[in-house]
Amino acid sequence: MGIFDDAVPGGNISKPIMIALGALLVGKLLGGGGSQTDPAAQQANPQTGDGGLLGGLGGLGGLLGKLTEAGQGDTVDSWVQPGQNRPIAPGSLNDALGSKTISDLARQAGISEQELLNQLSTVLPGVVDKLTPRGQLPTQEQIAALFHS
Repeated sequence: MGIFDDAVPGGNISKPIMIALGALLVGKLLGGGGSQTDPAAQQANPQTGDGGLLGGLGGLGGLLGKLTEAGQGDTVDSWVQPGQNRPIAPGSLNDALGSKTISDLARQAGISEQELLNQLSTVLPGVVDKLTPRGQLPTQEQIAALFHS
């Protein structure tokens, strides 16, 4: 899938994981509306964009916030700041995101929950690192553009 290939060990992110990453980082890609979804309609009907999967998780910033709240702040900081990326255990991702979100993401991606967690724990540190080369979080629009390129 191109842009993130050098961000992960082995150099290739599978399509199911790209679907899950899109949902986590952009939040608009799973509902079929892409970035063309009307923001006013999304506010009126939260099911429009991501199928309600993230329950207001809030893209990359929200994802990193959830991980930080779950005690993974040092790990998240290692991904955003220059230097070595700390690993994250699949169970820690599950604890931070919640079993319902993981279940819904796995269903949308067409893989088991355990496979989703295993793959996300492998690719997420490198993807976040690549998205934050100067220690700054990109905007939702910048992330969406990367997924559409």
